[in-house]
Amino acid sequence: MADLDLDPAVRGLEGRIVHDEVVPARAPWIRRVSRNATLRVVDLEGNQAVDMLIYAADDPAERYSAQDTMAAQRNIFLKVGSVLRSNTGRPMMTITGSTVARHDTIGGACSVESNTLRYGFHTKALHACVENFLLAVMPLGWGKRDLVPNINLFMNVPVEADGTLGIVDGISAPGLSVDLRAEMDVIVLVSNCPQVNNPCNGFNPTPVRMIVAA
Repeated sequence: MADLDLDPAVRGLEGRIVHDEVVPARAPWIRRVSRNATLRVVDLEGNQAVDMLIYAADDPAERYSAQDTMAAQRNIFLKVGSVLRSNTGRPMMTITGSTVARHDTIGGACSVESNTLRYGFHTKALHACVENFLLAVMPLGWGKRDLVPNINLFMNVPVEADGTLGIVDGISAPGLSVDLRAEMDVIVLVSNCPQVNNPCNGFNPTPVRMIVAA
């Protein structure tokens, strides 16, 4: 068991810790997670958005589908019990625990293009999540065509009654976390969001911790 009183970040995780890494602010992360293993993402300093994509390890053409996930659960928010489904409808990962009430799957990933459109041409040189994703998958021979609408862990994207949505101050806090159990062998791709032009990171990107227990 990995229930170590000396480290609250791993408390409650069952199994052996097979990977434990702090991802710096603004950095990408990619790793294969085996079926039945649990990935815990810890927001170390609070108010940090974590953009995530999931691919079937044996066939990366099968990948996370926001639309299939939302349609199957009839909810636009991701919560404990949410099953993250692929573009074939198969379960990829399940949220088995979360100390944050909900996570986003409609806000998308920031990019050079969206930054420029939303915040002005002077932001064009700023690093963004799409670029993080591309840096991580280049060694695999993947490109922009392999990127799809993503999950935003810890990110607060409320939707009003008239359909208006916004990116507002986060609902996370230091040490809060989310657990995702792999329902198949998957490749998990993450951008520890570098956005500084809206409040999704409290205008100050910070590190997160990625722990895999199997």
